[in-house]
Amino acid sequence: MAQRKPSIKTKRGNPSTHEMVREIYEGKVYEYYPLGEYVVAARGVCGGRPTPKYTRMDARWVIGYLKLGRTAEDLAAAHGVPVEAIHEVVKLQSAYDYEKSYV
Repeated sequence: MAQRKPSIKTKRGNPSTHEMVREIYEGKVYEYYPLGEYVVAARGVCGGRPTPKYTRMDARWVIGYLKLGRTAEDLAAAHGVPVEAIHEVVKLQSAYDYEKSYV
């Protein structure tokens, strides 16, 4: 059966052309739609809402912690992700609705 391509639209309503990526990560199949270089929407992870790749760090959670005064560097170090991933979560919040599932 063919894999259905999701209709992903940015906050501005512009359609985005994301193809599903399938990788083996830590011995398991990891399927996701890239929303950026580091931010993805993965089936079965945080309800399909955006997360940094290979994590269960909901983008809403990342934004919330940054609003509480934690730094991107602190979050990255504490969760073993590149600091660029945290910066990308911030950058993409203007393009994607982090309350929405993208899978």
